Amino acid sequence: MLYQVYPQTFADSDGDGIGDFAGLTERLEYLAWLGVDALWLTPCFESPFRDAGYDVSDYLTTAARYGTPEELAKLTDAARRLGIRVLLDLVAAHTSDRHPWFLASADDPHDHRYIWADHRVDGFVASPGRRTGWYRPNFFDCQPALNFGYARPDPAEPWRQPVDADGPRANRAALRAIMAHWLAAGVAGFRVDMASSLVKDDPGFTETGRLWTELRGWLDADHPEAVLLAEWGDPAVSVPMGFHGDFFLHFGGPDAGAPLRSLWHNGTGTVEEHWAPAPCYFDAEGAGSMDLFTRAWQAAADATAGRGHAVLPTANHDFSRLACGPRTAEQLPPAFAFLLTWPTLPAIYYGDEIGMRYRPDLPDTEGSVLGPRYNRAGSRTPMQWDATADAGFSTAPADRLYLPVDPSPDRPDVAAQRADETSLLHLVRRLIGLRRAHPALGAHGSVEVLHTGYPFAYVRGDRFLVVVNPRREPARLTVRRRLTPGAELVGHGVRVDAGGIHADGFSYGIFEL
Repeated sequence: MLYQVYPQTFADSDGDGIGDFAGLTERLEYLAWLGVDALWLTPCFESPFRDAGYDVSDYLTTAARYGTPEELAKLTDAARRLGIRVLLDLVAAHTSDRHPWFLASADDPHDHRYIWADHRVDGFVASPGRRTGWYRPNFFDCQPALNFGYARPDPAEPWRQPVDADGPRANRAALRAIMAHWLAAGVAGFRVDMASSLVKDDPGFTETGRLWTELRGWLDADHPEAVLLAEWGDPAVSVPMGFHGDFFLHFGGPDAGAPLRSLWHNGTGTVEEHWAPAPCYFDAEGAGSMDLFTRAWQAAADATAGRGHAVLPTANHDFSRLACGPRTAEQLPPAFAFLLTWPTLPAIYYGDEIGMRYRPDLPDTEGSVLGPRYNRAGSRTPMQWDATADAGFSTAPADRLYLPVDPSPDRPDVAAQRADETSLLHLVRRLIGLRRAHPALGAHGSVEVLHTGYPFAYVRGDRFLVVVNPRREPARLTVRRRLTPGAELVGHGVRVDAGGIHADGFSYGIFEL
């Protein structure tokens, strides 16, 4: 089970208001107790932090705010002893405009590590150095795109270099060297940021696929235990190109992220203006359907079979938490019952296991605001460990915290839920343990969907019936398949008998057949 940590706000050991490696190391026991076996950290390299670390100024050292490389090594060693593998976030497609590579390139017209045009091109940014011209950014202007070439070079546009030009070849070699450095230091692999964006103007991602397939071949030969996950948003495309897994995301794929949004997105929290309003399945009103998601999942499952996995997240640092807007705590258990019994790799964003809430209207923090209704800071607030004023995150004064703690008097926290066996946290732990104990509930077991409305019902491996009803109103289902349920392994409010399936509002159940 993959668990994502935003290091800035997970655990602060030195009281400076920002989370760090030592704080995370102190909290590994909690992650092991929960059942985590892989831990993904958002970027922890040296950075000016204009985009929360996704603007890297030195790939081979850690940012001082988090600690030294030696402290990262202590974290990976301690995690390994607990059976937890640590993955770093690899920002492969661009650097900070403060990276020495870019500073040199901005002064040298013969340097082609970045994409430079000698005249103004739409979307390019004026040179900040002695070099005349404009460079291509990859996201924010402070993130110049590394030059991995263009799939369709054009002599009339000399910045569109081929993928085998000197600059692209140097960058491919550097990418391999960076990965080798951190694998030798004890990390177990990488989640690759913006993995589809390296080669430009690449219809069908043909050249991008060659790049990643080549890197995967090197990994398999020299680091066969290493893991490579993509931020691509289209597992059916990315996994065959060399990744072990890719996430269903709020963007990507032929439906531009609609399958994931059809599960969780209730129109609040992080909202892109171009998203067409649509009901999500895990909503109290019960106006959604699992059809869109199950179709997308089936396409991904067919394309990735025997090669890798689709990864299904609760949220991440870029989009809303499960507990967002009108969604209440009683709506979360059905979501986790589905997440942890569906044939994908589940990824839990830190704090979602206790029902931490997305916080609206926070100030722009390290590039968190992407649009009038899209503020990522709301998903990045401090982990809530206990009921103290700082939620157990830090001893720093409130005005020095990276982001403010949720001030709600009823905010959830780990200590209270760990002491309460009826809590969401204990349910998530039981579901993780159930999945681990029964491979038929995991990523490889078969699934037979019985109903995509309310309740959503499916059979895993011909052994387990799963029923979830995330709407407020009860739901009933008559099925043609003969069901002879045995013990209810985990559940609340679901009954199965000769008349069919009866599911109370906000209910879930996992039954052994």
